[in-house]
Amino acid sequence: MRLIVQKYGGTSLGTPERIRNVAQRIVETQREGCRVVAVISAMAGVTDELIKLAQQMSPDPSKRELDVLLATGEHAASALIAMAVNALGARAISLTGAQAGILTDPTHLKARIANISPRQIHELLADDYIVIVAGFQGQTAEGETTTLGRGGSDLTAIALAGALNADTCQIFTDVDGVFTCDPRVVAEAKKLDEIAYDELLEMAGAGSKIMQSRAVEFAKKFGVQFEVRSSLKRASGTIAKEETANMEDVVVRGVSVERNQAKLTISGVRDEAGIAGSIFSTIAASHIIVDMIVQSAPIDGVTDISFTIHKDELEDARKILMPVMNEIGATQLRTTSGVAKLSVVGIGMRSHSGVAARLFECLGEGGINIQLISTSEIKIAVIIDEKDVERAARLTHQEFGLASLTRAAGAMHPLT
Repeated sequence: MRLIVQKYGGTSLGTPERIRNVAQRIVETQREGCRVVAVISAMAGVTDELIKLAQQMSPDPSKRELDVLLATGEHAASALIAMAVNALGARAISLTGAQAGILTDPTHLKARIANISPRQIHELLADDYIVIVAGFQGQTAEGETTTLGRGGSDLTAIALAGALNADTCQIFTDVDGVFTCDPRVVAEAKKLDEIAYDELLEMAGAGSKIMQSRAVEFAKKFGVQFEVRSSLKRASGTIAKEETANMEDVVVRGVSVERNQAKLTISGVRDEAGIAGSIFSTIAASHIIVDMIVQSAPIDGVTDISFTIHKDELEDARKILMPVMNEIGATQLRTTSGVAKLSVVGIGMRSHSGVAARLFECLGEGGINIQLISTSEIKIAVIIDEKDVERAARLTHQEFGLASLTRAAGAMHPLT
């Protein structure tokens, strides 16, 4: 009997009617002859409300207590799903992340999965139960509750699919699949039938909210093929998988936008070994995630280092960097908010030249100034003013012809 892991996001559970619809889909999957493990996120808006409540109790609540609090959102949603499944005549039981055997490191709010021991899940499946697992969470070896960060239910589902050797992993969300760009930004964006792990990983890291980056990394590392599809429709979605030879025929697969960025520039940095390490080890110790890093060519033994972070962490970064500035003898720290990141992604960049030139010319002709540039083997990212980012995305989408990708143009399948 096939084993399917399904994950349902918060918007799929936004109302009692949607919860019943999810329960119906889960029961239908079992009645098609499958064993089912369903990973459940908190209902839409619940996590944000819990954070607001915490901040009303304390302006700086402890991370441990926040984890205990935030985990209750998934507890409630998974219990409600189990109730709805049972009401349809099937047998379901809900498990917390700890009960499901998910062991994490001790980093609160951003824990990493260390191991999964799904013995209880196997026993329940053998007794013909549908197993409903609270996503986004686990526990440490000492029994402390931890959460996996925003989007952590994706990671729960993919990690469980790998640990259970599932036949299929389906990530149900409120969109039809992975698109060439966010359809709310580019109306002509097209759904992709398939995408390589590396492309989806770059798109997730570049601002696409379809999947958590760590979940895609885990899927790639352990070879967990999964499908992103809508919980509100019956149509197929987008398969994420290892790349195939013909995928490189398409130069650019997608355009991603990430708002709410901040740029920091440290000027007058000595061009000496260990200086950059001093800066970024201090930032890392505060668990601030750095995205793009650009260092200018040294002049007279000094250089500038620029990098980007989420704007919500700007003040924390500024505070911790001021002592470091004095230690390393830097002359100035400049910060800029109101910027955004635009990225183009495609494994075809490995075998096609001129992509950067086309992107820069396209933006230049649109009067859009580029503040920072970063590249990888399959991605080009630029920092621009946030007010320009949607227009930049539309211009870029048009420049690379993403609205008209077809099989003949080298796409893996015709897009719908």
